Amino acid sequence: MATSNTPTRRPIVHVEGLRHYYGSVARRGAPVIDGVNLTLEEGEIVGLLGRSGSGKSTLLRSIAGLIRPDEGEVRFVPDPDRRASDITPEIAMVFQTFALFPWLTVLQNVELGLEALKIPAAERRTRALAAIDLIGLDGFENAYPKELSGGMRQRVGLARAIVVDPALLLLDEPFSALDVLTAETLRTDLLDLWFEGRMAIRSMLIVTHNIEEAVLMCDRILVFSSNPGRIAAEIRVELPQPRDRLDPAFRALVDDIYARMTARAPVQGQGPGQELGGGLFPGMGTAMILPRVSTNSLAGLIEEVDGAPFDGRASLAELADSLQLEVDELLPMAETLQLMRFAELSGANIALTPAARRYAGAEVDERKALFAQALLAHVPLAAHIRRILDERANHHALASRFRDELEDHMSPDHAAETLSTITLWGRYAEIFSYDEDAGLFGLDDPG
Repeated sequence: MATSNTPTRRPIVHVEGLRHYYGSVARRGAPVIDGVNLTLEEGEIVGLLGRSGSGKSTLLRSIAGLIRPDEGEVRFVPDPDRRASDITPEIAMVFQTFALFPWLTVLQNVELGLEALKIPAAERRTRALAAIDLIGLDGFENAYPKELSGGMRQRVGLARAIVVDPALLLLDEPFSALDVLTAETLRTDLLDLWFEGRMAIRSMLIVTHNIEEAVLMCDRILVFSSNPGRIAAEIRVELPQPRDRLDPAFRALVDDIYARMTARAPVQGQGPGQELGGGLFPGMGTAMILPRVSTNSLAGLIEEVDGAPFDGRASLAELADSLQLEVDELLPMAETLQLMRFAELSGANIALTPAARRYAGAEVDERKALFAQALLAHVPLAAHIRRILDERANHHALASRFRDELEDHMSPDHAAETLSTITLWGRYAEIFSYDEDAGLFGLDDPG
């Protein structure tokens, strides 16, 4: 593999002032992504890194033309080397879920884009066979998707994208549905094709939740903040290719990105010592958006950090490796522990508080009591629901009442997720009960 891909610095696409909003034009809610500006240049791989809901896939689909932004524009720069008669498209896209037609063979799936471009049948077949051979599926031209492994199906998706010779290849978490070894193999093969110049693609834009994947592949990494999605940081990766995960410079960059993604940002209206990391819990008081994190996951993370070899303090990158978790899975758990004062996040490290270490060594009932104490003290929605139940003579309240309150401050999807999360946490802590069929909170089994 070559050590670098020399860029010509010619721009391919400009994204200017891009905004997407929740809801219709008549009733716009909060922006999904807000004021994104981005230029993609020839000869580079750019990564979009951030949490779920930060707008990365929305941006990707806007560039692909699959959705139209509410504000701003996506503008492709004409290639002066391309003839006016050329019908090569500007973009092609590889999806997370393979998106193959099960009733078509590998060859027929790969030919689809060429057929849409009205390429003659003979040329379609020649180009499709060449693409299939290029991505390592020679011999499987007449196989159907059900006969292929996940990695092979994703290779078909790659062949279908590169066969049309796009200027820009968009990849939406292309390796996340694969097992670790298959993903590593496919990632390496794609980089080999790129650095050896065996594809006509001029640039790649990849959405990922995996920090190491971003550092391995990308020349630039754009870190997205959440609620709304914005480019919070741009990181240029100067490490030569191929990159070594064990290289101290590689590890230092991974740790730096973890630190950036967990950097504390004071929330307006909160006092000193009440900061929340990285915008995971936007809003104040009962309007705080909560992620869907299970109590089992929280307990497991506490136990992992409490035990050997970490002894109460761990690097987030080491934890991700140890638990085989991506950033989108690990950070919500770590920051939920911080929210409840079971942990402190400092840079790229997590340290358990004394309360968390007591939790790690406690029996079930004491764990529930510690969790209930933290929940009522530090999660305002939990305290709000419990207070309403305590004040009512029958100690009951409809879930719809709290959902309506949340929807005054957040999207219906966020409201549903937040209420589902607080219900899960509250029932575990036994601070209230919940009747799923009736949609009713109560104190039938109070903690």
